[in-house]
Amino acid sequence: MELSRLSDSTVISDAMVDVAATRERSRRVRVGKLGFVLAIVAGYMWWKLLNGESVWPGLPDIPIRQEFVFPIILILVLGIALLGPLLGAGKSPHVAYHPSEIDIGIDDVKGIDTIRDEVVKTLNLFLAHKTFKDEMGGTPRRGILFEGPPGTGKTYMAKAMASEAGVPFLFVSSSAFQSMYYGQTNRKIRSYFTALRKTARKEGGAIGFIEEIDAIGAARQGMGASTGREGISGVVNELLIQLQSFDQPTLRVRMVNAFIDRGNRFLPTHRPIPKRRVDDANILVVAATNRAADLDPALTRPGRFDRSIYFGLPGKAGRREIIDFYLAKKSHSAEIDHEDKRESLAAMTMGYSPVMIEHLFDEALVWALRRGADALDWSDIQQAKMTEELGLTEQVVYTEAERRTIATHEAGHATVAHLVGASRKLEVLSIIKRKDALGLLAHSELEERFTKTRSEIEAGIDIAFGGMVAEELWFGESGTGPSGDLSAATRAAAVMVGALGLGDSLISYDAADMGNGADVVAKVIASDAARAATEEILEDSKDRVTEMLERNRHFVEALRDALLDREELVSEEILDVLATAATEHEDQVLDLR
Repeated sequence: MELSRLSDSTVISDAMVDVAATRERSRRVRVGKLGFVLAIVAGYMWWKLLNGESVWPGLPDIPIRQEFVFPIILILVLGIALLGPLLGAGKSPHVAYHPSEIDIGIDDVKGIDTIRDEVVKTLNLFLAHKTFKDEMGGTPRRGILFEGPPGTGKTYMAKAMASEAGVPFLFVSSSAFQSMYYGQTNRKIRSYFTALRKTARKEGGAIGFIEEIDAIGAARQGMGASTGREGISGVVNELLIQLQSFDQPTLRVRMVNAFIDRGNRFLPTHRPIPKRRVDDANILVVAATNRAADLDPALTRPGRFDRSIYFGLPGKAGRREIIDFYLAKKSHSAEIDHEDKRESLAAMTMGYSPVMIEHLFDEALVWALRRGADALDWSDIQQAKMTEELGLTEQVVYTEAERRTIATHEAGHATVAHLVGASRKLEVLSIIKRKDALGLLAHSELEERFTKTRSEIEAGIDIAFGGMVAEELWFGESGTGPSGDLSAATRAAAVMVGALGLGDSLISYDAADMGNGADVVAKVIASDAARAATEEILEDSKDRVTEMLERNRHFVEALRDALLDREELVSEEILDVLATAATEHEDQVLDLR
């Protein structure tokens, strides 16, 4: 095999790759052993026939007195009950999957192209381990650490690797190693790696996957545990030792070498019988964790889990790929296939993991069933998203004054968002209660951004003030509704002053280590100068919003009336109300002229 193939962006599938060649040799050895055993049996049967004897002599007659039957059965049952748990306590808790049992491949992993390419190259080194070692002198990777938030595809990727490699996949959860018997946890770890070595030598390779490895691999005392949580030293030590045991010889090789050692005692030192050696077992151990900082440093050193791959939340392009992948399997209306809908869906799912996106569509299908449809549409996705993020709707009865206040409050938010949020898309405007929210405005970025300018941050603060100012303009005072909005606005303004240098000072309060875990908001509020700068930003924002809503009262009133009539507006419905209000206002201005 050409060495250049090791850097391919696709998994090597040649029949003569190192793993396949080893598997074929193992198969021929097994066939030869079976043929040898069958030949002995056949020879024995022919010998019996030629001598005129019966080929099958029958079962021997073992007389057992009737009074001994019950005691014997009782002894066997008690023996199994007492010894069974002890004998099985040290058994490896893994579940072995043959490649044919795994129905996903590398092509099914979407939205993480960079990670997929790195995994494919690692997999090619695993498949061509002998070529890489013999021709280039390299040492194939023994372990990879998958880290990242839950639901980002770590287990999914490991299964895809085993499927593409065509080798057994030994899955185990770290919690399954734990035992109530002293010392059995270490024994289970040894049994697991013994099974890995045995499987790898039979099949040419094996992939082991340890889920949530931080449960057994947390940093030992004095090894820099970030959370203060200590692992059991003996368990961590056992894990470290087993990760170096891939070259451990088999029992047969050890027995042969023991006899050779005894024979070498009688031979001259310069003419010993050479001992048998065994190749390293071709094993790739993949471990996954959400808390990589808690792992013992010895686990992540070269030779153990020497390559760490971070599975982050997908970007917009990645989410779009994931959305297309899952929607191809879900029954949906034709409108969901429009390019603008797919792009809007990718934008509104910012911060979603692949699992969350799939679950969103499943929940949308449930909403479709509730309205008697057999396919999800855009409104089902909106309802599912709000349910997942804010909870189910609550059937409460507002007083007429409350209902009008909440509608005006949310209309104020939406009007400001429409006027200052040029890069934002209005998704849902509602006065239906969900959890602690009496109403809501859901809006998202048209383009995924990783940085923000001063004007964009100030626009966010303005949107937060929209509800409070609307209440004051239409009712002369505000109530308890704006409390959450003020909290968000204060945090944004404090970050501007204390961390971004957008106030009167360039000092970063994040640079000060107060030793009490206080965040930047607390540090800013504790400083008279910084607090004054924050207050100024908030006051300026409120003044801007007041002037803005005074000039655009028609937008607020139109959205308020639409909410009082329909309770919830979705996407284009919000824009339609705003467009109608703008047209009517222009006509009124012309009439006045």
